[in-house]
Amino acid sequence: MKIDGVFSGGGIKGFALVGAFEEIEQRGLTFVRLAGTSAGAIIAAFIAAGYSSEELKQMVMEVNEKQLLDDVMFDFPFLKWVKLYFQLGLYKGKKLEQWLEVRLAQKGIRTFGDLPPETLRVITSDITNGRLLILPDDLPSYNKDPLTFSVARAVRMSCTIPYFFQPVKLNGRALTVDGGVLSNFPIWLFDEADKKLMRPVLGVKLMTKTTGVPRQVKTGIDLFGALFHTMKDAHDARYISRRHESSILFIPVQETAITDFNLTDEKKYALIQTGRDHAKAFFKRWSY
Repeated sequence: MKIDGVFSGGGIKGFALVGAFEEIEQRGLTFVRLAGTSAGAIIAAFIAAGYSSEELKQMVMEVNEKQLLDDVMFDFPFLKWVKLYFQLGLYKGKKLEQWLEVRLAQKGIRTFGDLPPETLRVITSDITNGRLLILPDDLPSYNKDPLTFSVARAVRMSCTIPYFFQPVKLNGRALTVDGGVLSNFPIWLFDEADKKLMRPVLGVKLMTKTTGVPRQVKTGIDLFGALFHTMKDAHDARYISRRHESSILFIPVQETAITDFNLTDEKKYALIQTGRDHAKAFFKRWSY
């Protein structure tokens, strides 16, 4: 059966999305349109390019996450803060983009013009102009041709975690960062008002396990974490409409930092298995 799908962000926790996709594929479900933010943008792009779940699983198990990070000339804490102050991020993100380019090119995908229209949309945040961007839809407003714009570049823009990766310039002026700052789970892209859904929409959302205890904010670092967490999730949690809430596969993930690029194979397998297990439970009750 043909469906539309949206994948949430979650940084390195996105390994769980691979497990969920494996179960989705085994159910005979195929995606027509895809959307995603951050890690969800990576998965959505690879699925749109034609990667199977087995190929994705092999790819993520083989990759050394540290190889996706650009070299840092100075490894002293003080100098890192200096670099952060002047360059707005520890890592350029070039290696991540290059890895995406190579993997997508292996399936013949380089620009959005290589994909059928409306197949893939990813979210990023323009912090220069204070607006959410849907790529490739909003590119003409930046004098960019959507058909010739790099899919790898768009996904990298969506994955630019603030302070961790340096912002990506669009059209030489606008600075863009992680789409999760404004919408970490863009299921609203498929919510066309007063229109019947073209096909079932399946959302896959990573959720951090919580104890129900309010977040403690006592220091400046706590404040930043609380602000980012609120920006990342509050809008989407409020927006989830009743027409979609029963079609969202929630995956509680372990307390792994979104920037933990030192995962062991055991942790990778555990995240993938978590995604698969929750997908199996979800499909026992999903009525489509």
